Amino acid sequence: MLDLLIVKGLIIDGTGNPGFYAGVGIEDNKIRILRGDLSLVEAKRTIDASGMIVCPGFIDVHAHSGLVILAEPKHEAKVRQGVTTELIGVDGNSYAPFFDRDDFLRFVEMNAGLDGNPDLNQEWSSVAEYLMCFDNKVAINIAYIIGNSPLRIATVGWDNKPADSKQISNMKALLREGMEEGAFGLSTGLDYPPGSYADTGELIELSHEAALLGGIYHTHTRNTLGDQFLDPVKEAIEIGMKSGIPCHITHLYHRVGHPGGGMELLGLVEGARDHGQDVTFDCYPYLYGSTRLTILFPQWSQDGGPEKFKEVLASDEGRARLKMDMFTRGTSYQDMWLTYFKREHNHKFEGKSIAEAAIISMKSEVDTMCDLLLDEDLQVSFVMAGVNGKTLPQFVTHPMSMVGSDALLIGEFPSPRTYGTFPTILAEYVREERKMNLPEAIRKMTSFPAQRLGILNRGTLKDNMLADLVIFDPERVSAPATRTDPKQFATGIDYVVVNGSIVIDHGIHTGVLAGKTIRRGRNHD
Repeated sequence: MLDLLIVKGLIIDGTGNPGFYAGVGIEDNKIRILRGDLSLVEAKRTIDASGMIVCPGFIDVHAHSGLVILAEPKHEAKVRQGVTTELIGVDGNSYAPFFDRDDFLRFVEMNAGLDGNPDLNQEWSSVAEYLMCFDNKVAINIAYIIGNSPLRIATVGWDNKPADSKQISNMKALLREGMEEGAFGLSTGLDYPPGSYADTGELIELSHEAALLGGIYHTHTRNTLGDQFLDPVKEAIEIGMKSGIPCHITHLYHRVGHPGGGMELLGLVEGARDHGQDVTFDCYPYLYGSTRLTILFPQWSQDGGPEKFKEVLASDEGRARLKMDMFTRGTSYQDMWLTYFKREHNHKFEGKSIAEAAIISMKSEVDTMCDLLLDEDLQVSFVMAGVNGKTLPQFVTHPMSMVGSDALLIGEFPSPRTYGTFPTILAEYVREERKMNLPEAIRKMTSFPAQRLGILNRGTLKDNMLADLVIFDPERVSAPATRTDPKQFATGIDYVVVNGSIVIDHGIHTGVLAGKTIRRGRNHD
């Protein structure tokens, strides 16, 4: 007897091929495609999917849930979008290995505006121990990639200085050990200290080590480099080429104010591929970015770690220098909206722009940000305008792109992408604007990211694949989240199955925590 039988739905299997009608059976967390008369097939439960799409569970290749999901394991914002697997550890900011607890706590503080700072008792140090935290304890599957920041902290420290040969060897050893324990490669966030202090040569060395184990290089590019337009992507491609590693550029898009067009950026990807290099990228279908507030501050101010950074924020001399050096990442401080405050007296700033907060505080924008960061232990984040909406569809629909939400799960006013990335693809890009057909859109969210990571048993609906799947209504699926009202769940996604267990049932979370850790090179249940 089957555990679950899904009938009368249109199967979009994740390969990019046209859909077909058949039944989907699930038994012992394995999928069976059933054709013909199903009237005699017995199952503990049958779902009538008439008028609906049955497809693989969505894979988010850029997730910031490495700490938050441990505190909020139901993970409703994401699983109700149909997400069944996430890649965490991105942007160079991962939470293992850390063999010094003080360094771990300092890193959590430094990164709190990006990944949160939930009340957790750290009970891990190695990658293996960290990955054990997720098995059957969270709602979705977790894949992990090692950020270069913890590698640098463990060997070089927090200072902005080049790594010597011994330190690089030690970083390579830590990376190799973590990948042998299940990590999928190396990530960098080259706007985030201390990982951003790594030069190109250091990253080539580390990437080569990851390549030897079949890993990938997943990079938030060094956006302050050179022309701040093409040069960051050129560096990423150079790292991939010289190390021999597959290169994945995360949240690639054309920024407002870039001197050229989107096709120039895409041309770099296409040119590299024409020369035989394995380069892919992801993007999200929104005009709003979001990250920790500290990214607006120059690298010199964060040299030495969080204590030194707070000394700069608190000193008159530091603030005077900051006022000369600060720049905005969006169009202006009017287009940067603050979020994530733990102290009640700062809640008045939730959803307010930095410019508005400065008016409320009766201080300069820089002084306002410094005071808030000091008061909130650095955990402030912000949402910003900055994605060029005219060129964004070129990136979303490009054959080498896949979907990554880059969702921050903190604050009362997160980017709407946190709640709406995947249904926006289905509702806007497929149904309303017809920029993509449905099979191709689903491929970008399922088999393509699985292929990128090397996950062989998920991402397509076929016999003997593990049972992660989504059932949605193509006419009702939508993403109601907006910038001013972002915490709205997706609609039209009626069922989500993770490892054979129903986590979303008639649009409601069942409370089931069926997620597993997906470890590199281990394609079994």
